[in-house]
Amino acid sequence: MSDRRRLLVLGATGSIGTQALDVVARSHGELELVGLSAQRSWEQLVAQARQTGVARIALSEPDAAARAAEAWTGGEVLSGAEGLVRLVVESEADLVLNALVGSAGLGPTVATLGEGIELALANKESLVVGGELVTALAEATGAQILPVDSEHAALHQLLAGCAPGSVRRLTITASGGPFRGMSVEQLEQVSVQEALAHPTWSMGGKITIDSATLMNKGLEVMEAHHLFGTPYEQIDVVVHPQSTIHGLVTLADGAMLAHIGPPDMRLAIAYALHGGESVDLPIEPVDLVGLGALTFEPVDSRTFPCLSLARAAALAGGTAPCVLNAANEVAVHAFLAGRLAFTAIAAVIEATLERLPAERVSSFDALYEADRGARELASETVAALA
Repeated sequence: MSDRRRLLVLGATGSIGTQALDVVARSHGELELVGLSAQRSWEQLVAQARQTGVARIALSEPDAAARAAEAWTGGEVLSGAEGLVRLVVESEADLVLNALVGSAGLGPTVATLGEGIELALANKESLVVGGELVTALAEATGAQILPVDSEHAALHQLLAGCAPGSVRRLTITASGGPFRGMSVEQLEQVSVQEALAHPTWSMGGKITIDSATLMNKGLEVMEAHHLFGTPYEQIDVVVHPQSTIHGLVTLADGAMLAHIGPPDMRLAIAYALHGGESVDLPIEPVDLVGLGALTFEPVDSRTFPCLSLARAAALAGGTAPCVLNAANEVAVHAFLAGRLAFTAIAAVIEATLERLPAERVSSFDALYEADRGARELASETVAALA
């Protein structure tokens, strides 16, 4: 790509955000940073601002924003959720990378698409929670959504070469996480440290726990449904421990196309930031001979029920995916804080879904209300189980 693109990075201090800054530094001037944001890591964000020379940053945590404003006089510091939206709307960016964690990413996604700005989306919760409202907004403004996720970037790349009507199924791969092969009884005793020890990927805490419970795959199924317009019954999940095949497309004639690559998020990040084009990266391709074998296993739904809960919420539609996501965030944070057993994460989600049946969604306000109610009920369930 020859045109210089103005890039805004939301969630710059997280794993995706820091790797994105590395991609920008290697872009030979094709990408120009115009702003950065974080939730509360103000010291790291200020250091990034000084290093990259941006004139505007935002912190969603007001206290962190106040500290940043005292320490950094090289530009403007915006504060809170409103400041984050202002950063998007006033940035004059050509592209926004949303690498925020959790449902907090929905507001900036809506702001980005509402302005007709291209969105590189690492915040899958935006599509899980926002669903049809988000995709309808993108269609209305003509803003493109490019996935920053190894599986969805792989599928996006594969589908680009497929003729309309030629695709039968999509398959998302899962590493199986750190507890692949364990029984329910064994999982009852696992620690936070064990759950955070992912065998192949380096990610943030919340996403790593979602990978351990397989909730991440449930969220990815919903994301694929909205990104590619594929019915849920045509999206599969298979466990692939080597994390080498990131996505598969089954064609109408039964042939399958596979995307093979190392487990390195820079591939997906660079693909999205360069408008769906492959660019030169300092990454060695997979050594197939050295790897020796690729293996596949079915998902153990009895031991890891979160994927089934996510599929059920997806099929229920309406507010159910929003409720599922909110309850999961509450349960995961409780587990990370040592207040909930690993196996109780699914129990909290299931109980919340049972107490808040799916309702029709007509506006983003309805989603915010469902999110609030689900968090309250999930917190009550966590307290009862503690």
